[in-house]
Amino acid sequence: MAMENNPKSNNLSEDNQFEWQVEEENSGERIDKHITEAMADKSISRSQVQDWIRTGAVSVNGQSVKANAKVSAGDQIHVTLPEPEPLEAFPEDIPLDVIYEDSDVIVINKPRGMVVHPAAGHPSGTVVNALLHHCKDLSGINGVMRPGIVHRIDKDTSGLLMVAKNDLAHASLAEQLKEHSVTRKYFALVYGVMQHDKGTIDAPIGRANHDRKLYVVTDKNSKHAITHFAVDERFDEYTLLELKLETGRTHQIRVHMKYIGFPLVGDPVYGGKSGRTLGMVGQALHAGVLGFQHPRSGQYLEFSVPIPEDMEEALSILRTR
Repeated sequence: MAMENNPKSNNLSEDNQFEWQVEEENSGERIDKHITEAMADKSISRSQVQDWIRTGAVSVNGQSVKANAKVSAGDQIHVTLPEPEPLEAFPEDIPLDVIYEDSDVIVINKPRGMVVHPAAGHPSGTVVNALLHHCKDLSGINGVMRPGIVHRIDKDTSGLLMVAKNDLAHASLAEQLKEHSVTRKYFALVYGVMQHDKGTIDAPIGRANHDRKLYVVTDKNSKHAITHFAVDERFDEYTLLELKLETGRTHQIRVHMKYIGFPLVGDPVYGGKSGRTLGMVGQALHAGVLGFQHPRSGQYLEFSVPIPEDMEEALSILRTR
């Protein structure tokens, strides 16, 4: 899609008003697909766009349309984004596996299946809800919905997460992440027998054109991404890997492993073989080691936690084959 086709905020309207003209190269596209791709920088899903069309938030040449309508060159698209529903993070008495805590930092071992912070579809039951109950002092740099959150790990990834308890700690930890000086080691069970003992995947990652919720290796609108890997153990059809992140892109390990042909076991999004035959429900990815300089003392701290019980049982099954 040409750069000049990106939606422009109407200077005469509010920030939730967008309009643009369809270019020749986009003629014939379905309106829902066209808007989704045109507003890709806002991480809008196609189903959201279809909802907007149904509720009359989208017009073409001043007229309402259906989701399967086709656009033509010169059509004037107008989108009015609905006001976001207010979200509020509130304390919940949810158990936390606290590995380390002082007045500046708290390090937790997040279980698989737990979302890090509230968002649409996950208003409660998150790490943030649990943290607000556990401690009253969290940094406010990332706003009321992500207090203390410096980095994230996927819902279905278990393991170590560092949280800032004040703005000084937040700024320091965020800078360390930016400089790639934080130690982050993961353990992953992948499908396929890796022949190389170790290696580096240096491949940029960006959103997939066909589904803006997915990420792929691409040179288009992408970010630099580097993952180092080493083989821990080989099995008949599987390999246990230790992976070290040099960068921290969304879904980085999952995307990189799919890219080289060794998808994570139990990762339905990126093509991993089901782990149910091994007793696992969910993807076999664990953030096992986390190290950083303490934001106040400057002392290097490193923590490690064992892989989850079901992942360990899966390895035991493979070792007996």
